[in-house]
Amino acid sequence: MQRSIPALCALFIAAVVAGCGPDYPKCNKDKDCKEKEFCVNGNCQQCRGDGDCKKGEVCNKGRCESGSKACSADSECGPDASCIDGKCKACASDGECGEGGKCNAGKCQRASTKVPGELPPPPAACQLEPVYFDFNESVLSTEATSAIERNAECLKKVAGRGANLVGHTDPRGTEEYNLALSDKRAQSVKERLSRVGVDGGRLKMVAKGELEATGTDESGWAKDRRVDVQW
Repeated sequence: MQRSIPALCALFIAAVVAGCGPDYPKCNKDKDCKEKEFCVNGNCQQCRGDGDCKKGEVCNKGRCESGSKACSADSECGPDASCIDGKCKACASDGECGEGGKCNAGKCQRASTKVPGELPPPPAACQLEPVYFDFNESVLSTEATSAIERNAECLKKVAGRGANLVGHTDPRGTEEYNLALSDKRAQSVKERLSRVGVDGGRLKMVAKGELEATGTDESGWAKDRRVDVQW
């Protein structure tokens, strides 16, 4: 069948468009990026987390860089490092862990310091647990609601002691977006705890975004998407 010139032009243009992807560094999927790069929120970048970088490098805003992550506390470092001289790294000796501290397999075990008027630790049988969220969500799932209710019972047993609600996200997304999302997650947990009888004045929200994310795949990212409920 003979086609008209306009019809042939339309077919040619459609074929060309179908074979074109977004201009680098824009992307729709990992295949649109260079080798060993990842498509995150429509942009190609070298890494999604420290696990995508070489040993001794850290992922900083999508780029692998030499050196250690800056920190102000051990909680900002991964499970195998501590905050030493303002950097996350493995300790090599007890002397790096402060007075009375011990270096155990690269992680500092800090000596506890008793502060005058400090409340006693909660009973061992009363343990707070993290609250996990689905991808890009701040709405509570059934499992999250159950975890919050168990935490509420624990908080009610320890009168007068406050708790921090520390919001986290996985490393995907921009730093600003993840910070806002972690705040929304902490707010959801606080609202639910208040509804089941916990005094909101005892609860302090802390948004950390992707700062402490360690996952490099979906199983790890699922653990990053949480609110830690801490004494």
